[in-house]
Amino acid sequence: MNKKKIFNDPVYGFVTVPTELLFDLIEHPYFQRLRRIQQLGLTNFVYPGALHTRFHHALGAMHLMQLALRTLKDKGVKISAAEGEAAQIAILLHDIGHGPLSHALETSIFQDVPHEQLSLYLMERLNKQFGGRLRLAIEMFQGSYGREFFHQLVSSQLDMDRLDYLNRDSFYTGVAEGRPGADRLIKMLQVVDERLVLEEKAVYSVENFLVSRRLMYWQVYLHKTVTSAEQMVIRTMQRARDLARAGVAVPGSSCLTFFLGRAVTLAEFETNSAILNHFVELDDTDVWAAIKGWKSYPDKVLSFLAKSLINRQLFKIVVSPEPHDEEFQLGIVELIAEHFSLRPEEASQLMITGRLSNTAYDPSSNETINILTKLGKVVNVVEASDLPNIRALSQKVQKYYICYPKEIL
Repeated sequence: MNKKKIFNDPVYGFVTVPTELLFDLIEHPYFQRLRRIQQLGLTNFVYPGALHTRFHHALGAMHLMQLALRTLKDKGVKISAAEGEAAQIAILLHDIGHGPLSHALETSIFQDVPHEQLSLYLMERLNKQFGGRLRLAIEMFQGSYGREFFHQLVSSQLDMDRLDYLNRDSFYTGVAEGRPGADRLIKMLQVVDERLVLEEKAVYSVENFLVSRRLMYWQVYLHKTVTSAEQMVIRTMQRARDLARAGVAVPGSSCLTFFLGRAVTLAEFETNSAILNHFVELDDTDVWAAIKGWKSYPDKVLSFLAKSLINRQLFKIVVSPEPHDEEFQLGIVELIAEHFSLRPEEASQLMITGRLSNTAYDPSSNETINILTKLGKVVNVVEASDLPNIRALSQKVQKYYICYPKEIL
């Protein structure tokens, strides 16, 4: 069987699968599950075209990794066939531990279980199934391999993951300003002392990348209506979780009810194989099927949230540069309780507050974006740029929001 397949990708054109191992990993049920997890969660409530999946993104990131490795090899960087395959495996599987609806449920049904750690657990499982052939990829993913630039290509402030999701998300949402100029950035890559750098002429391309990243966060990922929808899903799952853990029967698929009914920690994922077995069966269809069924559930809060999501009757969201004061929040809860005839503790479930944070670049990180000057010196991109934009983009911007049903107005 010919396993060196070609995919037709709407963003890049033809994407090749260069080795049999990569093809077998793509065919594996763990990876095929990513077809059923949307890349942008609830963003299609605002941008109707944003219906692409984690599967699309992983293949695109693998393609960019191929381009990056080819660029570095052309510039004299020694990369063996085994290293090249491992780097592509690491980026292909970097999101394999994502839960349903992108990041929306990472904190609502789990207890501080980051998807990166779940990706590592699943990669370890796959490594056993494939006779240890993923060991080098896992070392690159973790950052323990001796040649650091491989890890930087997988996970850093300018990695193939970010370049693909900015490219892909801007394409599917139609937000053209989000294009990061990935092709030019990749062509400017170089390696110095086994660390990734960019040639000096790439400084303005880096600036464009950071501007694109900031714009995409405010216009897409942190869009206020998207935030309202995502917070409503989180609150819906939290309400179902609280009912289930109080002994109330909450309908849903077996894998979803498994997690609703118990508080699962990161340590339990590592030690209890049954938990990981349930997780790899969980995807967006479980969540949406449950929400659709909860429309007629007896609990007023859960049924109202479910109906609102299914019919896209989203909460009003007010965004402010300062936190909303406690008196204002109490007034909102009182209006909700009065309008829906709810007890105060139930009414508080229909008011959501939180914070939005946007930092395009963190110059204090261990994974800085470094520039190789014409004099052969490696410097942080903040120092290399003669424009103030990169320094400005390094500043964290925070906003505060409050969401509540429009009906109380």
